Amino acid sequence: MLLHYLAVGIGGAAGAMLRVFLIGFIPVTFLGFPLPIMVINFIGCFVMGILTELMGFVWNASELMRYFCLSGFLGGFTTFSAFALDFGGLIEAGQLGTALIYVGATVVLSILPLV
Repeated sequence: MLLHYLAVGIGGAAGAMLRVFLIGFIPVTFLGFPLPIMVINFIGCFVMGILTELMGFVWNASELMRYFCLSGFLGGFTTFSAFALDFGGLIEAGQLGTALIYVGATVVLSILPLV
């Protein structure tokens, strides 16, 4: 059980560091949307869908590897709290329409790769 916690912790730290690194390469806004977190969450969900299928049906990955990759790395890479912060910033700036479109687009783009 301790190994599972370590796998999640190490994976989560690596995923969070990669997220911060990649954010520096993504334009801050596009058509009024705070783009970095939307892109990161989309990438993370896309990779999560692919890895879940591959680990379960192709690679037969160990439970420890699943904890590391899915809960740890991709859990640390994606971020709901930053998404919520971006949404709040749009609301505070009086951009209700943009905020609602941002939420809808983020949810649809994040779920789409998993279907």
